Amino acid sequence: MKVLVIEDDPTDRKLMVALLQMSGHIVRESMSAEAALDAIVADNPDVILLDLRLPGMDGLTLIRRLKANAGTSQLPIVAVTAYPERYRHDDLLAAGCQACIVKPIDTRGLAKQLEDAAERKSQ
Repeated sequence: MKVLVIEDDPTDRKLMVALLQMSGHIVRESMSAEAALDAIVADNPDVILLDLRLPGMDGLTLIRRLKANAGTSQLPIVAVTAYPERYRHDDLLAAGCQACIVKPIDTRGLAKQLEDAAERKSQ
């Protein structure tokens, strides 16, 4: 499965990428929502792991933009946040996310959560 990790924190991004690669996934990285737009077109990921608090365009804005575009509207998105009080789970699901992970991430369950999100999209 091809995964695009969008995370501005280098430590968190490195951890997510390593965990997903160890699970056999092909992983691409982006540090901003703006750069991710180009990566999505170039790499056609199967699922996106998206930090919500990003410099410039935030993750929620990116989700809405992707869901409004016919070419990316079906792309599964798993949101990641350290601020669950700011980004409520119900709001994220309503915006189009398949799931939301609260940091710190469960290192043992991350790959499975993404696989589940991709599976829900294909049903």
